[in-house]
Amino acid sequence: LELKKKEVLNTPEKVDNWIFYADRINIDGNKWKSNKAIFSNDILQSKQVKLEINSLEAYSLKEELRFRSSLNYLVLDENVSIPFWFGSRAFNKSGQNDIKSSWSIGYDKLDKDGLFIGRKLNSLNLSDDFIINLEPQFLIQRSFNGKTNSFVKKGDLITGEKVERDAKFADYFGFKSEIKGTVNNWDLKILNQINSLDNNKFSDALRFKSILNKEINFLNAKWDKSFYAVYRDRVWNGSLGDAEIYLGYGSKLEKKHTWEVNGTNKTEVLSLGLANLKGESLSSKNLVDSLKANLFYSLDQKIPLSVDKPNSQSVDSSYEYIYEPIKKGLSLNTKIAGMYSLYEDGNHQEYIGFGFGPELILGNFKTKTFDYTRISILPFYKFKNGDSIFKFDQISDKFTLDIGFDQQLFGPIMLKSSGTLNLDSDSNDYGEFINSKISLNWKKRSYEFGIFYQPHNQAGGISFSLYGFK
Repeated sequence: LELKKKEVLNTPEKVDNWIFYADRINIDGNKWKSNKAIFSNDILQSKQVKLEINSLEAYSLKEELRFRSSLNYLVLDENVSIPFWFGSRAFNKSGQNDIKSSWSIGYDKLDKDGLFIGRKLNSLNLSDDFIINLEPQFLIQRSFNGKTNSFVKKGDLITGEKVERDAKFADYFGFKSEIKGTVNNWDLKILNQINSLDNNKFSDALRFKSILNKEINFLNAKWDKSFYAVYRDRVWNGSLGDAEIYLGYGSKLEKKHTWEVNGTNKTEVLSLGLANLKGESLSSKNLVDSLKANLFYSLDQKIPLSVDKPNSQSVDSSYEYIYEPIKKGLSLNTKIAGMYSLYEDGNHQEYIGFGFGPELILGNFKTKTFDYTRISILPFYKFKNGDSIFKFDQISDKFTLDIGFDQQLFGPIMLKSSGTLNLDSDSNDYGEFINSKISLNWKKRSYEFGIFYQPHNQAGGISFSLYGFK
């Protein structure tokens, strides 16, 4: 297949345009059939990524295109073929889709005792407006050890210390489900995660979250309006560690705006929330409940100090590893944030925070070795007052240092790392990383594959992204 495009422009966070070709297509009304069809998001060369779809059936259904197929292959750089089961999947005509790889592998020390594997089943249509995605999981490390440290002692509070227990056969399996759909122009998503199929552990093994949201116009701006409900929602709170919202429901109104002024990129976030929550007390293991009202604002800026801005954002075939040209040079990142929370009993907490630090980017990411380096440092200090009644949202770690380091090693192999260092001298975790992530990625213009691990909460997995162009 010969393509006439010499340059392409990245479409951020979405894939709108695909190359599609087949030897033969049978069209019957609104249904298309082909023994073999090729899809590629690489509209520049169609070499980096191909989806080889066998026994394809495609048909239109209201606001989406639905596809069925048999065994298929993800072909990377025309050398590596990865089999996968496409099953029945949907493309939303607005550009969103529910295509995900059939198999997943991850690491979760807290809930699953380590390494696990999952198999996504074919999506099921509950109605024209709803689908359900199901994923049975096998907890590999728990099954090998025959023990579990993911549950409290029988009869203890859910907030109690987790203890070692003998794992039953039902503990070797988990289950994840996702229901997605629309209700009167609102988007609904319901997520369930069960980390053991033992009936006696059901209340301790289940995590649930549902979100109903839509975009609205308010005060001449676009806002995201949402309603939510949670059961045992995990929250990482810096040096205080893992905490949970045991039970809660509420509403949130949020505006996020990104713009550029004289080369300075700005991102502003404003949110207001009201919720009824139950969670672990800040001062004990007991569960406490309260209404909570919250106001949050932040402004992030990236100010170029000495930046070599490319003449064009388009890329040609010489850009093998990146989807847009590198903006090299030195920038200053700044952050201003403030938050106020009020609780039912009159308790309140608030902070205002400031931070600024340099970001240096070197290289073009076009040659084989060490042609890209990114280093960023951002100290952030909070002036804090008051306390929460909960552990999960207590303002902690008044002084932190965010560190980022990305480095091309060889060809498409790239090391990415980020972390937050605790510099609060009043904290027991002073001098330690309270957030951290390291990944090794295979980065190409049209896709990126990575293996990552988060030491702070002992979780990890595999990531895969496709990039879009026009």
